[in-house]
Amino acid sequence: MRGQSAINYIDGHRLSRALQAGVARLSRRQNHLNKINVFPVADGDTGTNLGLTLHAMLLGLRQRPERHAGRALTTLADAGLDGARGNSGAIMAQFFQGFSDACAQQAVLEANHFAVGASQGAEYAREAMTEPRDGTLLTVLHEFAESLQAQIRQTNADIRQMLEHSLEAAEQALARTPQQLAVLRRAGVVDAGAEGFVELLRGISEFLHAGHIRQLPEPAFDEAVEAQARAGVSDDPSEFRYCTECVIRGEDLDPRKIREALAGEGNSLVIAGARHKIKVHIHSNDPRRLFRLAGEFGEVSGHKADDMWQQQKDAAGGARRVAIVTDSAADLPEALLDELDIHVVPVHVRFGEKTYLDKLSLSAEDFYQRLNEDGEHPATSQPAPGEFRRVFQVLASHFDSVVAIHVTSRGSGTWQSAVSGARRVEGADIRVFDSRTLSAGLGLLVREAAEMAQSGASADEIMARLEDSRRRTRVWGGVRDLSFGVRGGRVSPLKQKLVDRLGLTPILTAWGSGKVDAGGILFGQDRVVERLARFVRRRARSSRRYRLLVGHCNCREDGQALLAQLRDALPLDEEPTLVSVGPALGAHAGPGTLVVALQEQDNASP
Repeated sequence: MRGQSAINYIDGHRLSRALQAGVARLSRRQNHLNKINVFPVADGDTGTNLGLTLHAMLLGLRQRPERHAGRALTTLADAGLDGARGNSGAIMAQFFQGFSDACAQQAVLEANHFAVGASQGAEYAREAMTEPRDGTLLTVLHEFAESLQAQIRQTNADIRQMLEHSLEAAEQALARTPQQLAVLRRAGVVDAGAEGFVELLRGISEFLHAGHIRQLPEPAFDEAVEAQARAGVSDDPSEFRYCTECVIRGEDLDPRKIREALAGEGNSLVIAGARHKIKVHIHSNDPRRLFRLAGEFGEVSGHKADDMWQQQKDAAGGARRVAIVTDSAADLPEALLDELDIHVVPVHVRFGEKTYLDKLSLSAEDFYQRLNEDGEHPATSQPAPGEFRRVFQVLASHFDSVVAIHVTSRGSGTWQSAVSGARRVEGADIRVFDSRTLSAGLGLLVREAAEMAQSGASADEIMARLEDSRRRTRVWGGVRDLSFGVRGGRVSPLKQKLVDRLGLTPILTAWGSGKVDAGGILFGQDRVVERLARFVRRRARSSRRYRLLVGHCNCREDGQALLAQLRDALPLDEEPTLVSVGPALGAHAGPGTLVVALQEQDNASP
C-alpha cells in the first residue's frame, strides 16, 4: 500500500502477534457467530468453539515463544489439536496442522511459504472430513489458498498486499455459501465457521497494516439476520445427540484405520492431526463406546461430549430468560435433567492413568463395577475453569442470565472453578451459587431453580429462592462400608475399626456451613433401610410438606424399599423420585450407601 514498505517475511514473534490480533477480532464476533450457527447442527456454539480453539493456540505460543517461524507453527498446531473444540474448531486445527507440516523447516515465512502452507492446510482440512461439504469453512479455506497461489504466480512478494487480496477472495467465497448449502439459504445466513475464519483474516490484515494490535470498534450485529437464523432452524433434533471429542496419542497412528473404526459411530467425523497425535470429532449417540474404540489405538485424553439436542433447544430461544447449570455431583434422574433443560458440567473420574467424564464416558453402573474390581481407588476432581467458561460463553449467547448451582465448596473445588470460569466471560450475567450440600440435596436445589427458570423467573428471583431453599433442604447418607472412605483418604483407619467393632452405621450430612460431616449414627449394621427411614422420619415435621429424593450407590432394591417406606411415612407434596448416585459421592461412600434428600416446601400447613 502507498506509504508502507512491503512485508517480505514474517518470523515467529510477528506471526504470534498477527494471530493474536485475528483472535481478538474473532472473539468480538463470538456471540454473533453462535446465533447464526445452523450447520452441521444448529447447536449455537460455533463462535465459542472457534474462539477457544484459537485461544488454545495462542496459549501454546505464549508458553513457548519462538522466533523461528516453523517451530512456532509446530507449537501452534500441536496446541490447536489439544484445544480444538467442535466441528469448526477441529477443521481449523487441521488447517494449521497442514500449514505447519508444509513450513516446519522455515525460519521465516515468505510469500510463497504462505501460499504453500495455506494450500496444504486447506487440503488437510478437507481430507480430515468423512463427508466434506461445499458452502462451509472448507470452501472458504480452499478459495483463500487458491488466491494466495494465484498471486505467487503473478510474482507478488508483499505479504501484506497478498493477504489483502486473498481476504477479498475469502469474503466473496463466504458470501456465496448460502448458494451452496440449502440449510444456510433457508436460514438466510452465511456459514458461521467460514465467517469466523474471515474475521480471523480481517484481524490479521488490520494488524499488518497498523503494525500493532489496537482496540477494535465493537462490530455492529444484524439482529434481523440473527432472528431469521433462529426462525429458520428446524425444531427436529439431529439424529445424533452428542458432539463427542477426544485426543489419541501413540506411535505411528494411522488416521485411515482410525477413520474406518469410528465412521460407523455417527456423522460429522473429523480425524485431525499427525502420526503421534490425532484429534477425533464426531456426532454420536454413545460417547462411552466411542472412547473405548479410540482407546484401542492409543492413550485417550481430552474427553468431551456436548449434548447437541439441549444446545439446539437453547439456540432456538423461547420464553426462558435464565439458563441453569450444575455439575455432575448433583444426583437427578436423566429424564428430569432433559425435561428441565439443566446443563451439567461433568466431574472428572480417574482410575489409575485413565480419566473419564462422570456419567458421559463412565456410567454409574460401570463406575461401581470398576470400584469393586479395580485394585486402585478412583480419584475425582472438579472440572477446570476453562470447561465452565466454555459452557457459560455458549449459554450467554442465548440467555439473559446464567445461574450455576454447585456442590458444597467445603467438600470440593468445583464452586471455585465455576467462579473462575465465570470471571473470564466478559459482559455476561453469570451467578454462581454455593449449595452447601451434595448429591440428592444438590439435585433438589437444582430442580427447584430449573422449574423457576422454565416458568419465566428472573435470575434475581431464582437466587433469592435458592438462599431460602438452601436452609430448607437436608441430605443424609447411610454409609455401610467405611473402607472406601479409608482408601480415598477421607476416613481414618482407626475410625473404621471403631465403627465396625461397635456395629454402627454412620450418617453423613452437609448443611449449614456446607461442611461434610457426621450427621448421626444408626445403632446396628443390619436392617439399614428400616433404621434410616426411621432416622429421617424423626427429623421431619408432620405440620410441613416435603419433596423427597432417594439415592442409592449400586443398591437399587434397597433404594426402592427405602423410598416406599418414606413415601408412606412422610407428608409429601408429590411422588418421590429414585436416582442412582454417581462417583462424586460414590467414590468415597462406596456401594451400598443410601442417600435421602428432603426439601421442606413453602406451602406449610398452619
